[in-house]
Amino acid sequence: MNHREQLERVLATDPADVGCEQAIALLHMYADMIATDKDAAREYPGVAAHLAACGPCGEDFQGLLEAVTAGA
Repeated sequence: MNHREQLERVLATDPADVGCEQAIALLHMYADMIATDKDAAREYPGVAAHLAACGPCGEDFQGLLEAVTAGA
């Protein structure tokens, strides 16, 4: 990724995005809400914004959600 691409990525970041550390800390609650058909994005908009923007955290979330719903 070149400097222009990095700058464009930063400028496109949703101001609500909570970042990796906080998103990961809340990921289990977010996944539980999704698994029980609750509006997790409304409750945790910063996590929703982060998961939409961060591929690695989004992958972690999908794996956790699959694990949570596998037993259902």
